[in-house]
Amino acid sequence: MEEKNNPLSPHLQIYKWQISSLLSITHRIVGVINIFAFTIICFWTLSLLLGAESYQIINNFFKSFFGKFVVVGLCWTFSFHILNELRHLTWDLGYGFDLKVSKVTGVLALIGSFVLTILFYLIGKNFF
Repeated sequence: MEEKNNPLSPHLQIYKWQISSLLSITHRIVGVINIFAFTIICFWTLSLLLGAESYQIINNFFKSFFGKFVVVGLCWTFSFHILNELRHLTWDLGYGFDLKVSKVTGVLALIGSFVLTILFYLIGKNFF
């Protein structure tokens, strides 16, 4: 068999990590988490049809420390996904391809997601 000297495709261990690549990978992971979250939220809403007892079991879970941690985490995933999707939307419109602008918008999406999560937590804490 003849040995080929074709170059190997680059992979993640060769490339230097950048904010855009990290946000892209995180965006995909968060998207999958959000699909499962929406499914669980739909089942939680459907549990109202089974009666107050089944709804109360799930509601008690969300009042526990772990449940609140899950809710805050999902709040971050939704916030991050929305802000990063707005960033992608501006790219689809043809803006923001400059390297400096791409880095700035990436950092803004990441910081903005944490800010929105804190704001949602404080607003929710005051209302509930």
